[in-house]
Amino acid sequence: MTTTTGHAVPLHSRVAAYGGRPLDHGFVVEGLLQRAVGLTLEASGCQLQIGARCLINRPEGGGIEAEVVGFAGERTFLMPTGDMDGLVPRARVRPLPGAGNVQVGEAMLGRVIDGAGMPLDGKPAPRTDHQVPLTGLPINPLIREPVTEPLDVGVRAINGLLTVGRGQRIGLFAGSGVGKSTLLGMMTRFTAADVIVVGLIGERGREVRDFVSKVLGDQGIKRAVVIATPADRPPLMRIRGAWLATAVAEHFRDQGKQVLLLMDSLTRFAQAQREVGLAVGEPPTTRGYPPSVFTRIPQLVERAGTSGGKGAITGIYTVLTEGDDPNDPVADTARAILDGHIMLSREVAEAGRYPAIDIESSVSRLANDIVSPRQAEAAHRFRQLYSRYTASSDLIQLGAYKKGTDPDTDLAIAKWPGIRQYLSQGRHEPASLADCERQLQALLQPAEREAEVAHDAA
Repeated sequence: MTTTTGHAVPLHSRVAAYGGRPLDHGFVVEGLLQRAVGLTLEASGCQLQIGARCLINRPEGGGIEAEVVGFAGERTFLMPTGDMDGLVPRARVRPLPGAGNVQVGEAMLGRVIDGAGMPLDGKPAPRTDHQVPLTGLPINPLIREPVTEPLDVGVRAINGLLTVGRGQRIGLFAGSGVGKSTLLGMMTRFTAADVIVVGLIGERGREVRDFVSKVLGDQGIKRAVVIATPADRPPLMRIRGAWLATAVAEHFRDQGKQVLLLMDSLTRFAQAQREVGLAVGEPPTTRGYPPSVFTRIPQLVERAGTSGGKGAITGIYTVLTEGDDPNDPVADTARAILDGHIMLSREVAEAGRYPAIDIESSVSRLANDIVSPRQAEAAHRFRQLYSRYTASSDLIQLGAYKKGTDPDTDLAIAKWPGIRQYLSQGRHEPASLADCERQLQALLQPAEREAEVAHDAA
């Protein structure tokens, strides 16, 4: 069988070695590469589904793997997952098996791999025994278990004031240089989880080694899987890295394990999807992002959380705020779909307080459902005192505020050293849930008695 733009080759040829889809009479249909513009490749002669994988021949041997990202009439749009050097016109395009599936398994623990599942740590490829869909299967929302149990992340400001639950999905919003990576590292080391899956998407290559050696260390890597697709990888590979990290987390969750999924960053995933969408002709909308970006973000995030079993994925997604603007399109979309957000403030960081969490702008939507009423009330009172002080900080610093003007402000001034100490924490200093609650109560109980005395005196 032949066509004007494609070839049919016997199944026993080299094509069969790549697992091309055989027809009933034992042949595999190949296509031809017709056009290459930027990152977009156009092939003809092979009808493939979205997400299918292909191998494009190089004249000197070997090939370049690509993925189907769209089609128009007889043209199939491909995007490479690696370097395009060496491609020539009318190169053969051969289908590969297992479209949309990835291999996962216990052998991934302790390993560092890329978005294609290939090792980056110099060891042999992990021998996996399970195959799952790369983009996952939607979970019926009615079978999701409710989030009822708090998760100890080891960070005092989060444990005490922004308590995170097992199976919650929360965003870490920050500009550049305000301590995002440091806070993420603290949560990685201190969080009580069976398995940690780290997706380093579109970040600097240097950070991959630093994260593995300095943050995880020899002990932490034993219970972790790191999927790294740095910024110099093609956009399709960066996208695959995010999907693969989530698929690995789903595998361990389905085994009943408590999984911590760290995605750094959701913004780089969105930017990679923007590159793909614009390359295949999607119209740009808000700030150049095509509509597919705002569809992909919920699809990725909704795969985390609880399911019908005992396991759960607690998702921590970092979001880069461009120009410190918390309302840029990606940040706004992420904030709407996530179960809470932790905002890091440049002003707080410049004042020398770390982690630089902006307590007033941060919220955990499930905190009141997973902590005791006593702790919820204490956290609310803490935030009130914090807001009272920051609202009057200019007057206080200038010496223009007169004691006795407002009892709550007087109390906030008196407790400010304790408030600052509570929010400050060394990066190697863990703080358990029980200690955080006890310290919060110790800070505020005397405050309540002083507030009553001040109110009676007024």
